[in-house]
Amino acid sequence: MPTSALGPRVLLRRLREVMAGPEATQDRLDRIAKLIASNMVAEVCSVYVLRDGGILELYATEGLRREAVHLTKLKTGEGLVGTIAKEAVLLNLSEAQRHPAFKYLPETGEEIYNSFLGVPILRAGQTIGVLVVQNQASRHYSEEEEEVLQTTAMVLAEVIASGELAEVTRDVAVDIGHIKSHQLTGEVLADGIALGHVVLHEPRIVVGNLIAESIPDEQLRLEEAIDRLREQVDSLIARTEFGRGGEHDEVLETIRMFAHDRGWMRRMREVVETGLTAEAAVERVQSDNRARMQRQADPYLRERMHDIDDLANRLLRLLTDQTETAAQGDLPRDSIIVARNMGPAELLDYDRSKLRAVLLEEAAGTSHVAIVARALGVPALGQIEGLVDLVDTGDPIIVDATNAEVHIRPGPHIQEAYAEKVKLYAHRQAKYDKLRDLPAVTADGLKISLNINAGLLVDLPHLADSGADGIGLYRTELQFMVRQTFPRQGEQTSHYRAILEAAGDKPVVFRSLDIGSDKMLPYFHSQREENPAMGWRALRIALDRPALFRLQMRALLDAAAGKELRLMFPMVAEVDEFLRARQFVEKERAFLAARGHELPESIKLGIMVEVPSIIWRLDQLLPMLDFISIGSNDLMQFLFASDRGHPRLAGRYDTLSPAILSVIRQIVDRAEAHDVPLNLCGEMASQPLEAMALIGLGVKSISMAPAAIGPVKSMVLKLDKSQISQFIEPLLSRPDQSIRGDLEQFARANSIPV
Repeated sequence: MPTSALGPRVLLRRLREVMAGPEATQDRLDRIAKLIASNMVAEVCSVYVLRDGGILELYATEGLRREAVHLTKLKTGEGLVGTIAKEAVLLNLSEAQRHPAFKYLPETGEEIYNSFLGVPILRAGQTIGVLVVQNQASRHYSEEEEEVLQTTAMVLAEVIASGELAEVTRDVAVDIGHIKSHQLTGEVLADGIALGHVVLHEPRIVVGNLIAESIPDEQLRLEEAIDRLREQVDSLIARTEFGRGGEHDEVLETIRMFAHDRGWMRRMREVVETGLTAEAAVERVQSDNRARMQRQADPYLRERMHDIDDLANRLLRLLTDQTETAAQGDLPRDSIIVARNMGPAELLDYDRSKLRAVLLEEAAGTSHVAIVARALGVPALGQIEGLVDLVDTGDPIIVDATNAEVHIRPGPHIQEAYAEKVKLYAHRQAKYDKLRDLPAVTADGLKISLNINAGLLVDLPHLADSGADGIGLYRTELQFMVRQTFPRQGEQTSHYRAILEAAGDKPVVFRSLDIGSDKMLPYFHSQREENPAMGWRALRIALDRPALFRLQMRALLDAAAGKELRLMFPMVAEVDEFLRARQFVEKERAFLAARGHELPESIKLGIMVEVPSIIWRLDQLLPMLDFISIGSNDLMQFLFASDRGHPRLAGRYDTLSPAILSVIRQIVDRAEAHDVPLNLCGEMASQPLEAMALIGLGVKSISMAPAAIGPVKSMVLKLDKSQISQFIEPLLSRPDQSIRGDLEQFARANSIPV
């Protein structure tokens, strides 16, 4: 018996003609069903579309009763069609009614048909419908027929995802292949609530042309793109800056394995032979792989889906020349950026007047992109597993970064509830605004200095808006990170002078350039390192590249003419490093003085206490310092040997662990013994509960994200310092992983808002 009256290429050409025709959508679907049935010598061809609530509705048929269209409906998982949709699998049955999932639907008249071939209609790995052919004779459909039906289903996916089906049924809910509402949870990176629409940081590659004009030409395009992909991967692995013998070797070799995988390449070549363009073939194989891998229970195999996905995206970009991130385009209003991960400089590329929130699959709360989000006052969540695969640009989305929730394509009731919640959030912020001009004094009379962390001129209005006492940490590297070229001395001087002028009489503590690790400059070439967080970074780079360091010191000294300059050095691991850094400052001061420049009225030097080794040298170092600042982010990751940006380690160690709190207490004691002012500028200061613990340890000055000033001040005004100190002291010797629960209970018992 013939399996096909026409070849798949002829079918695709005729489908293209139908899709471009002037008919109404229902007439077009009917013609498509008739074409497929004719091509496959099938007596029945039916198209089911997935609707809201997981309902599969019969949208078109050739062979079944016409009155069943829009009447026949199945739940996902119900019957043969529902099984295909749920499992995203092909079913090829010679005796369909004997299958345990078969469900009799009398209105269709399908009881006379025995053989059944059904395939999922997939879009980005998500099932959005089912395509079925049937015959009365009992037979098993050939592999060629399976291939034809799968290729046709991909073309149908474009019709369904286009939204044209709304003409047929008013309440159809198909949006670029993603249909269902989802609620996901993550880790709060920056507090706040936002309603808006998804913008993918790396936009999905749009395959505009599905059907090939010339199959040999498409085969050649695919082969050339595969060769270029392999060259890229081999070049990546060969780069010497990665080093050898480390954990990354396994990752890179896995990427190489997929790039040279014969099965993957063969499958794409086979799909091109059916009449699809090279990029459409890659997209179809990618969608099939994603559908299969998303249903894997093994977490390792699910992780490999990302490797395959990223490689397929790279191949698609080669074929379509689509390389820009969304930041390079015109950002819509109320944009919520979604990405697997991004660097802080990439976030700064976005138009902040249109940016409402940031959602990341992998970033943790202490990552630098999180720090930048807090500095910008942009709500942000990280550690949201599977987010990128569930959304597309334009999807409505709600970010609740107070409860660590994301609502994708929310229903009207959820939207109404959050519109009201936004009003309540604004009311709460208004309450904090009333505290702006009040000093942060505890109930028993201790003044706590509340400062903000900053890094850009755009941060300076927060100083007045929040009522902060000053800038406890000014990250000078952000000015370097947002540029494509190294800022000259004059540019640096102008920038630092503008910061000091905007701060007025409030103190500003500048941190010298802290680059390296995850803060790389696009124009600064350095070798990749096995463990960059503990490698060549911050003051280590400055001392090894004195020209770079001296230029910044000269700019800072010049900018602070007639004012006080407060400067601290990051990543000081031993006393000698501070002494060498201080010598550079003295040399630049003498340089400017010799040329008649006005000098700062006073120069105060300090260090960041973040490398554990320096803790045991504080008695030698403190007499030389004007102040110290605890960098709790790095101090914590070094104490626990836990990379703060590692997705599997995020949240593993609590900032309220007795271990880290005991270390902070030890640093506070040494500073008090030498009468040296101490500030803590790590992100733990931004949370009222953590800030309460720090005050209990004796910390009198903390620096945080601007948005945290109000909540922390509200806590301080209700706190009795002597009471919290007495409470926390015995907890430090406990073997617990965290004392968070005890502190929460203390806050509740004493009506302290945390």
